[in-house]
Amino acid sequence: MYPVFFKKVRGIMSELRKLYPPYDAYQTGYLDTGDGHKVYWELCGNPKGKPAVFLHGGPGGGIANYHRQLFDPERYHIMLFDQRGCGRSKPHASLENNTTWHLIDDIEKLRNLMGVEKWLVFGGSWGSTLSLAYAEKHPDRVSELVLRGIFLLRPQELHWYYQDGASRFFPEKWERMLSILSEEERKDVISAYNKRLLSHDPQVQLEAARLWSLWEGETVTLLPSKNADLFEEDAFALAFARIENHYFINNGFMDETQQLLDNIDVIRHIPAVIIHGRYDMACLIQNAWDLAQVWPEAELHIVEGAGHSFDEPGILHQLIKSTDKFAEQ
Repeated sequence: MYPVFFKKVRGIMSELRKLYPPYDAYQTGYLDTGDGHKVYWELCGNPKGKPAVFLHGGPGGGIANYHRQLFDPERYHIMLFDQRGCGRSKPHASLENNTTWHLIDDIEKLRNLMGVEKWLVFGGSWGSTLSLAYAEKHPDRVSELVLRGIFLLRPQELHWYYQDGASRFFPEKWERMLSILSEEERKDVISAYNKRLLSHDPQVQLEAARLWSLWEGETVTLLPSKNADLFEEDAFALAFARIENHYFINNGFMDETQQLLDNIDVIRHIPAVIIHGRYDMACLIQNAWDLAQVWPEAELHIVEGAGHSFDEPGILHQLIKSTDKFAEQ
């Protein structure tokens, strides 16, 4: 019985789609935003291919070379960029002129720089938030949407992950997150961390940044991942924690708590795929379900045996299937 079972499992795993082989960007540069930021960007793939833009998570996460591999380089022309203050963008970890709407303006400038009328918009986690916000502001510039690990930036989502919810599944990791806070400060973790991340003492900032960043790094996959080590690196942690906390304490600079759901009618005509792991602790599956309820035209894939991260096998499989499908249209 057991040999037959494992043979079936190996067969299923071998059929899952994987990343395309590594390939390089053919052009890179910096977008001068005119208000103090220089945004790193890169173009890769086929200049005659289908235009696409990749929006990374965080906020403050930055892009990595393997993000290119979510797209077939023969059929796609892909723009990737580090959002304000993170990755190779300058100045590092800057919060000045750094809001959702600044980022949307940057995306439009990058589309014009690329010289395309429309493009496929791909975003996961915070990237899904930004993708929806961009599409709702510029629906005529979006050909398709591929959304993973849905995050709608509602108060209940922040409360779940940073106050009372996910902590029950990771008590020892949450205790480490609380270790620098007083009992009073623990009543509002996001605000308490905000004070430290804005401290004039660089060591206070860095200590808080590492703890904030590591909490996410160790809870975004269903099973422990070696990639969590990246979240402890000083430069990454400082940008990630400062920018993420900055956005969260300001409610993503949204006018309303349900803004992304309330405005869905303006993008219901855009072909879209929603992909979410069943056991996503960072962004509950309820987020994807709520989005799908107001957007029944979108294609919803709930991935069993998966958490939040894009490279978990079942999630990656659906992502590659989606980009391949849209490449043919």
